[in-house]
Parts: sequence; C-alpha cells; structure tokens
Amino acid sequence: MIVPIKRDKVVLAYSGGLDTSVAIRWLKERYNLDVIALNVDVGNERDFSAVRQKALDIGAVKALVEDAKELLVKYFIFPALQADALYEGQYPLATALSRPLMAKLLVDTALKEGASAVAHGCTGKGNDQVRFEVSISALAPSLKIIAPAREWGMTREETINYAQRYGIPVPVTAASPYSIDENLWGRSIECGVLEDPWVEPPADVFVWTKSPDKAPDEPGYVEIGFEQGIPITIDGQEMDGVSLIQRLNQLAGEHGVGRIDHLENRLVGIKSREIYEAPAATVLLQAHQALEAMTLAKAQLRFKQKVAVEYADLIYNGLWFSQLNRDLSAYILSSQRYVTGTVRIKLLKGHSTVVGRKSPKSLYNYGLATYDKGDQFDQSASPGFIHIWGLPARTQAQAQGISSLEEKVV
Repeated sequence: MIVPIKRDKVVLAYSGGLDTSVAIRWLKERYNLDVIALNVDVGNERDFSAVRQKALDIGAVKALVEDAKELLVKYFIFPALQADALYEGQYPLATALSRPLMAKLLVDTALKEGASAVAHGCTGKGNDQVRFEVSISALAPSLKIIAPAREWGMTREETINYAQRYGIPVPVTAASPYSIDENLWGRSIECGVLEDPWVEPPADVFVWTKSPDKAPDEPGYVEIGFEQGIPITIDGQEMDGVSLIQRLNQLAGEHGVGRIDHLENRLVGIKSREIYEAPAATVLLQAHQALEAMTLAKAQLRFKQKVAVEYADLIYNGLWFSQLNRDLSAYILSSQRYVTGTVRIKLLKGHSTVVGRKSPKSLYNYGLATYDKGDQFDQSASPGFIHIWGLPARTQAQAQGISSLEEKVV
C-alpha cells in the first residue's frame, strides 16, 4: 500500500488580487506547501463565492471565507473612532485597522488546520508587512511567516506577466495597474499614475464617491446619534454598526464627501502618495469631534488630542496587540462616558459641515454664553480674574522690562 506523502500547509491571507493570486502558485513551487487560502470579509467583496472558486482554480487545497465585518466594527473601527484616530491629520486608518484582525484570524486558522506557516501578499516597501508580522509574532511566535511578494523580486509588470503566463485571472492589467484595498471604513488606491504626486487622480480611481462637480446641487442633511462615543442612529433610526457605516458611505459618497489625497510618511521611511475614499469615516470622525467639543472640558479635549495622535501612530505602526494599546484604550473609554447626543451634518459638493449638535450631557450653558436677556454670567468678577491672571506677566515686565516690536530676540 502506498501512503501519500503529507505535505506541510501554509495559510495565505488571500484577497483575490494580483499578488495573493500569484502567491498561491508561487508558494507551491518555491516551498512545496499546500496552500489554504483565507479570505476575510471586512466589507471588501460582494461575491466571495467567485473569489473562493478562483483560489481553488489557481491551486489552493482549501479556500475559506470568514465574515469579520462585525468584528472589525466593534473591536477596531469604533475604538478608533472614539479615539479620533486620524494619521497625520488625514488618513482614517482603514487598511491599518483591518490588518491586526486579519492577522488574528490567520493565526486562528493556522492553528486549527495544523499549518506550520502563514503567508501574506505585502511587499517589502509597504506598511502592511509590519502590521501582519508584528501581530502574528505577538499572537503565535512559533509560526513561520512567508512574504512571497517580498521574496520573489518581480516588478509589478513582471508579476502581471507571471499571472498571464500561468493563466491566473487577476483584476489588474498594465493599462490599469492600481493597487486597491478596501473595507467598511475606507478604500485605498495606489500605484500607476498616482505615483507622480503632481498628477491629478484620474476619474477611474474613485468608485465610492461622486465627483464634487457632479454631486447634487441641493445639500443633504444627516443626523447621527451617539451613545458614549459610539454611533447608534441615523436620522433617529437605530442601526447596527455595519449597516450604519454602509449607509453613511452611500449618503456621503453621493455628495462627493470623503476623497483624500495624502502624501504619506510610511513606517518604512519613505513618502508615498495615497488616494483614499472614506465617506463614512470622514463624517463620523467630524461628528464625533463636534460632540466631544460639547461634552468634554477644555483640559480633557487638549489632552485627548495628544492621545489621538499617539493612538493613530500605534495603529499605523502595527502595534495593535501591545500593552500600550491597552493602556491608551482605558483612557479613551473613560473619556467617552458622557459623549452622548446628536450631531447634524450638512453634505454639499464634496464638503461635510457640522451645522448642529445637542447632548443631554452638554457643557454648553446658554445662560452663561448669551449676551441677551437671561445672561447669568457675573461680569463684575472679570476685573479680579484679569488682575490675578496677569500677575506673572506684570511681575516679569517690572523686573525685566518689555521688548519693543523692533528689538531682535537673540
């Protein structure tokens, strides 16, 4: 009786794109491994059956699909929203938030399937290789990690030719060479003509958002209700997180809101030009910050802005599974105790504007703010306050003098 040789297995984070499709055949050739393709549904595909079948046709011994949209929203997107995480003030971190989740599911699948290795399709110039590998190493240090696109040394054009040579169907051609990643929180596009930062992004780059000049002439309004920093309603209708984000992507995208052209500082030390579409993220971050401005004290807001920068960097740099995340998250959750209320957003020609906000926990006091009847502010207390507040400046001026406007400071 001939006993078949049992080969080692590798679980590949499979997107169905160029690099991971080519990687199925390449891993078999280069490492003699049986490939299990794992496709994680984070809101990036509509027909996963076709993607799954493509992986099997290329040569995967098994193709799995994991619906992780709710996990992404609950454990990654909404915590980032509560933190106001925005990398370099522009990027809502859509791709960066999905990678630690994918790494966790990759590790879980490898352990379940008895695989000795995991693989991803990231290149050696990008951030995602760091996010995948740091997360995997933190969760399962014994697993071998293979990065085919980093190892095979092919240019993008050569990779396309490799796919064509072996009949591997991919949604990329030399005429349309964009590298695209998307999930519920946003869509990222790079490569091709976008690598020249002087070139205006072509119209075919954008899918989720209308061109602002073709968007409706009449403004759209949307009211978003929050409970402790988490969005729970649109126009008074309660919705689950996935549906709420999908709805806002459609509403804001229709008005051309959410286009981002970012010259980004990558973790690996280079600058890259990234185009993003993030309608829901743009609106929700704006609304959340507006509600925080109403419900947090000045000192809380100032400190939280610093935490937001640190938290965005942590996500971007692939350190989700770190004790620093745990520490920062504890503060962020505490800061959201009273961030409850409703924000009204106006959508018009590529712009979203906060035009109303209300909260049962508001620190805005009409009686103190108004100049009309009902003014409760004691203006007679101001002279004494100014006297004490200005004491250090007066003391220093008396002892050291005051520099004139023309005097140069050495």
